[in-house]
Amino acid sequence: MARRLADALSPYLRAHADNPVDWYPWGEEAFAEARRRDVPVLISIGYATCHWCHVMARESFSDPDIARVLADGFVAIKVDREEHPEVDASYLAAASAFTRELGWPLTVFTRPDGRAFYAGTYFPPRPVQGVPAFGQVLAAVDEAWRERRDDLDRTADAVGEALAAASVARTHGDLPDTAALEGAVVRLAAEEDRVHGGFGGAPKFPVGPVLGFLVRSGAPGRELAARAFGAMSASPLRDPVEGGFFRYATRSDWSEPHYERMLTDNALLLGVAAGLAGRDETRASVTPVADGLIAFLTDRMQLPPGGFASAQDSESTIDGVRSEGGYYRRDAAGRAALEPPALDAKVLTGWNGLAIGALARAGQAFDRPDAVDAARRAARFLLDHHVRDDGSLVRASLDGVASAARATLEDTGMLAGGLVQLAAATGDVGFAVAARDLVDAAAAAGSASGDSDAAPAFRAPGGPDPVLAAHGLALPDDPAEGATPSGATACADAAWRLYALGAGVQYRDLAERAMRAVAGIALERPIAFGGALACMAALASPLVQLVTVVPDGDAPDAAARARVDELVRATGRHAASVSTAVTDAQARAFADAGFELFAGRSSREGRPAAFRCRAFVCALPVGSAAELAALGADSRPGAPTMDA
Repeated sequence: MARRLADALSPYLRAHADNPVDWYPWGEEAFAEARRRDVPVLISIGYATCHWCHVMARESFSDPDIARVLADGFVAIKVDREEHPEVDASYLAAASAFTRELGWPLTVFTRPDGRAFYAGTYFPPRPVQGVPAFGQVLAAVDEAWRERRDDLDRTADAVGEALAAASVARTHGDLPDTAALEGAVVRLAAEEDRVHGGFGGAPKFPVGPVLGFLVRSGAPGRELAARAFGAMSASPLRDPVEGGFFRYATRSDWSEPHYERMLTDNALLLGVAAGLAGRDETRASVTPVADGLIAFLTDRMQLPPGGFASAQDSESTIDGVRSEGGYYRRDAAGRAALEPPALDAKVLTGWNGLAIGALARAGQAFDRPDAVDAARRAARFLLDHHVRDDGSLVRASLDGVASAARATLEDTGMLAGGLVQLAAATGDVGFAVAARDLVDAAAAAGSASGDSDAAPAFRAPGGPDPVLAAHGLALPDDPAEGATPSGATACADAAWRLYALGAGVQYRDLAERAMRAVAGIALERPIAFGGALACMAALASPLVQLVTVVPDGDAPDAAARARVDELVRATGRHAASVSTAVTDAQARAFADAGFELFAGRSSREGRPAAFRCRAFVCALPVGSAAELAALGADSRPGAPTMDA
């Protein structure tokens, strides 16, 4: 048996390399072999920190009898959903025709042309409560393939036609005003769990994009976000020792967490904490939670070269036995003697962008220069190792080796958004220029994909996954959002942030165009479009910009240095659409690079100057934190800002 997964980049695939199953990685070779043998394809999709993926691997994929059945009648493909999100999205959409219980491991059976005719998730080794055993499923599929092929063909064709029809259906509408966005807040409030906090029942997720929208949406939304964030922070969903949040809870009271810890969830929740810190009434309560999140991201998730791992496993080995959550159920002293659960050390471009942006903003909001430094290290790693000489992006890497997987639109948008926020936090225009290049590439790809009226605002510059495209299975970028913003939303958010820094009105236009494509459905289903609604809230809100310029070099004495430091700290905490503190030289560099917000901005007679602007119209500069606070007092309480 060929060990095709032994040298895979994905830790998830490597973990299956020693299975008796003759796995293929995602690629055309597997489908060609299925055509040659005229057998169906099993596509098993999961990820390295997925508990039930581990369980199915131990129960079924390590079983020699199961392996023989697969070898005799199938071609088996193993896919890391994080390395190949387009593949995962395509087959999740197909699986929805067969089951409402979508999740991972995702188990899909297809014809040799890749079109699905049956799908499910986890199948146990023996029948349980009406769920057939995996061996029974394989036997039934094999029999149907040999004896009722026409039925399977009709099913596969019907699913394919339904997906094709859905993929061309687009909703367009006017961008919502503040009243319409307030209506979305009301809809979310109706779903609030008033007893335990958060939204809906079990299983219960932290829904970071939704909380991000609520933070930007005005006083009622901020209060709703603060209640949900506070409830999660005080619950078993948050690790009180190492500070990170777990993936979800299996009960509505947040108990019995699913213990994997994702980079995405923790980055987004840190952004929420930074947004809530903009108001005095919530700053004190969120600061210790933010400190824990920063510690988790920098101490646990950041790898020595600078990038961030994708996730930390839920399982570890305790006393020679695999334990799900056992490490996390111990206190600090109990953990000290244990090996921590393994990291999925795969570095994903988009997810790292989320972490870069969250740490940069949190560094400003909580006066944590170490958080900004961590974000800068990650950005340098990404720009050095995940951006090729031609400007194209690497989707993933492990130990410095790049994946062959095609970068997606989320990689472009999330990295660009993180770089813009890092530029504001550091005053380094190079990060803003890199972000602008990324957004420009996605906008050019969107324009090239159709006529000017029908073309999307953004497309992945490298195009869709080539295997999906060759089989006619590539779907348009999915606008719906679950645990993370969609690729289109991430690009729109990055474009808006570039506009706020003065890159040009064309970036606001791009953001508006992208958001109009989902405006109608987002207002109807706010729980599934939090990221898009957050971007729409920014577009609907007054643009407030704050640029503080300090003289080059050191202040002349300790008292002057203290005044500068106090004003810089106040700048980072100020409720504004964008806030940044730069030196005179940095302000000139931004202006020279085409960011008009910085044109003519400079310190005054050797003293710092803070310019507070509304849509590029600036008040007279002030030179102290107290004067800056007075300038901000004219903002109505609870006014939406982009500080999340």
